[in-house]
Amino acid sequence: MADPKGFLKHGREVATRREVAERTKDWDEVYPDGIGRALLPIINTQASRCMDCGIPFCHQGCPLGNIIPEWNDLVWRDDWDGAMDRLHATNNFPEFTGRLCPAPCETACVLGINQDPVTIKNVEVSIIDRAWGSGYVRPQPPEWLSGKTVAVIGSGPAGLAAAQQLTRAGHTVAVYERADKIGGLLRYGIPEFKMEKKHLDRRLDQMRREGTVFRPGVDVGNDLTGAQLTTRYDAVVLAMGATEARDLPIPGREATGIHQAMEFLPQANRVSLGEEVVDQITATGKDVVIIGGGDTGADCLGTSIRQGARSITQLEIMPQPGLDRPAHQPWPTYPMTFRVSSAHEEGGDRVYAVSTQEFLADDSGHVRALTLVEVDAKFAPVPGTEREIQAQLVLLAMGFTGPEKAGLVDQLGVELDDRGNVSRGDTYASSVEGVFVAGDVGRGQSLIVWAIAEGRAAAAAVDTYLTGSSTLPVPIRPHERPLTV
Repeated sequence: MADPKGFLKHGREVATRREVAERTKDWDEVYPDGIGRALLPIINTQASRCMDCGIPFCHQGCPLGNIIPEWNDLVWRDDWDGAMDRLHATNNFPEFTGRLCPAPCETACVLGINQDPVTIKNVEVSIIDRAWGSGYVRPQPPEWLSGKTVAVIGSGPAGLAAAQQLTRAGHTVAVYERADKIGGLLRYGIPEFKMEKKHLDRRLDQMRREGTVFRPGVDVGNDLTGAQLTTRYDAVVLAMGATEARDLPIPGREATGIHQAMEFLPQANRVSLGEEVVDQITATGKDVVIIGGGDTGADCLGTSIRQGARSITQLEIMPQPGLDRPAHQPWPTYPMTFRVSSAHEEGGDRVYAVSTQEFLADDSGHVRALTLVEVDAKFAPVPGTEREIQAQLVLLAMGFTGPEKAGLVDQLGVELDDRGNVSRGDTYASSVEGVFVAGDVGRGQSLIVWAIAEGRAAAAAVDTYLTGSSTLPVPIRPHERPLTV
């Protein structure tokens, strides 16, 4: 364990972000020199706050089963190489989760019962950033090849985790991605100010050196059919995510200027990386309304600020959460509390307990405003609360309903569950022989830690299917649900 009295001597301290006036003028991460470097001066002390709790519920809070007390202890003892080994034992991509995960491990921290929890996420990202900086992260190619081939469809965190595990097990793995570059939502869905793409690129370089083959720009289901796929490969892992965006079919939806968040964010990401986008959707000089109060909505907010929006309003149908843990969400569950992201610090208005009733267009058919109404606890409209909000750009960030069915899913003929996701059993196998399922395509829209965990677990299932047994770790089963979800 770390310092036995650390949690008594030290309070919670997190990294300081760059000033709002500075960071909103560029697309760099909101922390100076990256969050890992920003944290190094304080991270040993913060790791020492990990207490001898007896039963570390942070394990239960993390879908990956990260060995959190052990790497906290190693960081406190200044054994950074040992800490990285413990971190990589359960997580292929801690530089992603350390920046993007909402940290359910922290809400399950035993110290958090009556104090501020350990800064687990900050310790995690400090370990991996220091490891990359010291050159300790190296390729781990397999010692032998099995002669078996695996296709992974989708290059988000689930697909990449499955691919890396299977490559290291000795299989020949090809990752297919319909976009022009590998990374899925990590590449084009996450803004630079949350995670610079250099972190993704150096991990992909490691995977290439290990032997994983990447095939971007291939739309499986069109360029390559399901039948061709299953004929060419010994096993297939579906990891395409849940990309069917939830729409808002209300009067006026046909007006121009109303877009899904995943139309807006990828274009902004490309431009921030120096690419040219023809007819780019931009917030520059516009009144922007974002419908949806989650992380994607916050990404739209931060992006719109950097593009120079005139005003930004983010709408949420749920009531505003409180600052404290609700009584019906006791420790160690993940509580619905009021959270302020870096984007929310930068500007914009957040409006809760409202529902959009109609989009209003000008004479040219372009959206000019929307009508909203306040709702009660059962989401029923409150009479007399209707009002208009000006908007020349409306972004729909209301989540996703499941995977796209047309194309590969239909061609393979895999069974779907009652939510429209690809059905899978305890071994991550679909209803089609040799086809496995990992991440949001089978689970539905979820967290990055669940995607990586399922990618690792599916890889172990595929390895067993191909060779009869596997030494790859199995962090979870699809039917298991921790208390924090």
